[in-house]
Amino acid sequence: MKLNLALRELHRAERALAAGLLKVADRHRADHEIYHVARDLARWSQQHVHELAQVGQRYGLNLKDDPEEDSGLLAIVRGKASELAGRRPEPGLLLLADLRHLHRVAAGVSLDWELLAQGAQAAKDSELLSLARRCHPQSLRQMRWANAMLKVLSPQILAG
Repeated sequence: MKLNLALRELHRAERALAAGLLKVADRHRADHEIYHVARDLARWSQQHVHELAQVGQRYGLNLKDDPEEDSGLLAIVRGKASELAGRRPEPGLLLLADLRHLHRVAAGVSLDWELLAQGAQAAKDSELLSLARRCHPQSLRQMRWANAMLKVLSPQILAG
């Protein structure tokens, strides 16, 4: 079956989304809403990575059970850079770019969940379909959060 290809791609995309959310959280630590919500949303993707790795075993896949992690040193450096950059006007543009990137990655993850659900339904794999139905709404919420933040922040950043 080709479901293993969809599982592998979704697993890769969820790992990238989790890492991206954590990177944005660290980079924009001075903005408490971005920092805390992005970290919360990253936990969803981390859980998805774990569950995909488990179900992947049934399809002969050896997927990593842990999300991509930045070294502690990189997170510290990004945090310090965030503190320094928070005093300059350019961080707003960087935040918009980061949110645009997160939105695109989350949209891809959402699409991958949809494809996996369709494949699971065709293969009559109720466990995989259940996983997709449980995780896909969280991916949609991740995408909607990035979109909402772009709508809220872009007027003041672009016109300011």
